[in-house]
Amino acid sequence: MSMSDKYRFGTKAIHAGVEPDSATGAIMTPIYQTSTYAQSSPGEHKGYEYSRSQNPTRKALEKSIAALENADYSHCFASGLAAIDAVIKTLKPGDEVISTNDLYGGTYRMFTEIFQDFGIHFHFINMSEASNIEKHITNKTKLVWVETPTNPMMNIIDIEAVSKITKKHNILLCVDNTFSTPYLQNPLDLGADMVMHSITKYIAGHSDVVMGALATSNRKLSEKIAFIQKASGAVPGPQDCFLVLRGIKTLHLRMQRHCENASGVANFLKSHPKVEKVFWPGFKSHPNHEIASRQMHDFGGMISFSLKENTQEAATKILKKFELFILAESLGGVESLSGHPATMTHSSVPKADRDKVGLTDSLIRLSVGVEDIEDLIQDLKQALS
Repeated sequence: MSMSDKYRFGTKAIHAGVEPDSATGAIMTPIYQTSTYAQSSPGEHKGYEYSRSQNPTRKALEKSIAALENADYSHCFASGLAAIDAVIKTLKPGDEVISTNDLYGGTYRMFTEIFQDFGIHFHFINMSEASNIEKHITNKTKLVWVETPTNPMMNIIDIEAVSKITKKHNILLCVDNTFSTPYLQNPLDLGADMVMHSITKYIAGHSDVVMGALATSNRKLSEKIAFIQKASGAVPGPQDCFLVLRGIKTLHLRMQRHCENASGVANFLKSHPKVEKVFWPGFKSHPNHEIASRQMHDFGGMISFSLKENTQEAATKILKKFELFILAESLGGVESLSGHPATMTHSSVPKADRDKVGLTDSLIRLSVGVEDIEDLIQDLKQALS
């Protein structure tokens, strides 16, 4: 019985992939800060040849992430975008990808400004109704890319419904699970073929690492990704892997607090006279709230809201006044962050496309941290006053 089957999430977060060091008995995984390994004779070694291919610290992290996602295999990369890059490199010129039309700006930029030039075609569609995907499938469609909740509109996509469609047409389904983490959502259990994480965010959790990961139970797909990982070389260093292993040990505790605080922040913003709309899956009025209730264990720590004064200037005034919600790129750390998607994370998305999904000039995205909720509410009050 694997650790994925034997233990609950909190236990796996603390123990999965981590074993006492065989040399010293150290409880914490050592940082194997080495590029290469001694061989007794050519091709005879202890499982490690070169750290671009494998590293013991990275291997422990990959085992941990696989266990958390109930996967058989996991592969870590130097960034979330490097992980996405590896997925698209499994395709060939002429292949087509169907992606949600509301997704992280860096993913959109990679799809449209890099891989489209290599002959891979991308279709960005509304996936709020899973059946809409089938209308866009052709005999060249090889991958469906799903992000749920989406960034930054918090749209919810029914992973199980999408997986039934992709299996019917023999298409791979990859889910960006960054916003939810494996604590809140397990896409493989819902039928996805692969899960992607920007480890930089919640899984590492302390705003001190840039990293990505892929998890799957498909052996052939894992072998292909492992080859790309080795051949393309976008691997994380052992120091960063050590930091992520440390962060994972409190993932369940942090996510519980993120969710609790986000609920308080969302309800405060919903009643504020200057706020036009709050985007948070926990509201019963949120589109596909019932799907979120079914496929997520809670509603996460990410919130977006728009202002009644729908201008960039109005948003900027508030962002400048925040004291605790620090204006910065990224999300998912223990500290609360704020951002202006139109000029920051999604600036590479054309304005017309932003407007189509409701990403207005006044939209502010919050990554709600684990501070005391009373202090966060007070910061929102003073910034909005």
